[in-house]
Amino acid sequence: MVSWKGIYFILTLFLGSFFGSIFMLGPFLPLMLVNPSWYRWISNRLVATWLTLPVALLETLFGVKVIITGDAFVPGERSVIIMNHRTRMDWMFLWNCLMRYSYLRLEKVCLKASLKSVPGFGWAMQAAAYIFIHRKWKDDKSHFEDMLDYFCDIREPLQLLIFPEGTDLTENSKARSNDFAEKNGLQKYEYVLHPRTTGFTFVVDRLREGKNLDAVHDITVAYPHNIPQTERHLLQGDFPREIHFHVHRYPADTLPASKEDLTAHCSQGMSSLTLHWWKGNPFLSVKNVFFS
Repeated sequence: MVSWKGIYFILTLFLGSFFGSIFMLGPFLPLMLVNPSWYRWISNRLVATWLTLPVALLETLFGVKVIITGDAFVPGERSVIIMNHRTRMDWMFLWNCLMRYSYLRLEKVCLKASLKSVPGFGWAMQAAAYIFIHRKWKDDKSHFEDMLDYFCDIREPLQLLIFPEGTDLTENSKARSNDFAEKNGLQKYEYVLHPRTTGFTFVVDRLREGKNLDAVHDITVAYPHNIPQTERHLLQGDFPREIHFHVHRYPADTLPASKEDLTAHCSQGMSSLTLHWWKGNPFLSVKNVFFS
């Protein structure tokens, strides 16, 4: 059953993105042809200003508590952010973390291609230069190359969010992950899915070649009380009571040099995610999600 909170939240974000993409971002589109660097500088700051709206609504109006542990972000540094994909809304909830420890204007997200056509939201995300993917490497590789080279060419710093698992954790996706593990003689995971490492290793290598990478941020997100899995839960007013983020920062010069070693680190580190419960209160004990 829908609630007034959910309707207010979704409607506010939709109207804000719809009219903002037309009347705030739209007038600057011609500048993209004249000077791409100026256009990116302006649009990034306009989008970052809008991103404070969902953060404010979640925490001030709906009382969502955000808890962040682990390493800090270095302000302004360029990074690849990898995070476990617990719900379909993780990418939006991460804004609550980045607003405190980084710059929202730097963040870009890898999202499924169908979202770019959504009126308002999709238009704004296209203007923000989010990377839309089809989840098929043969279709996505050239697009990744073009987007990453674009950021490197205009010397624009970015923090690119990637979900190595490829999809959110559900009973169906977990079953598919377990089937994959069984067929390939791999460990079965309880809280995460087996990662798809091709895109991650390609992005890290491409940004290192373009001298546009300072670190990799390995973030674990957990929802200790209720888990709003989809947009439908938000529409019903089922906002998370608490969101826990644990951050582990890996400087670029400490990362493995070869793609094979990057893949091994990303795959082997999955088993280090553990959730401990004591007297009904959640305690997040995480070394890291993807790197061991």
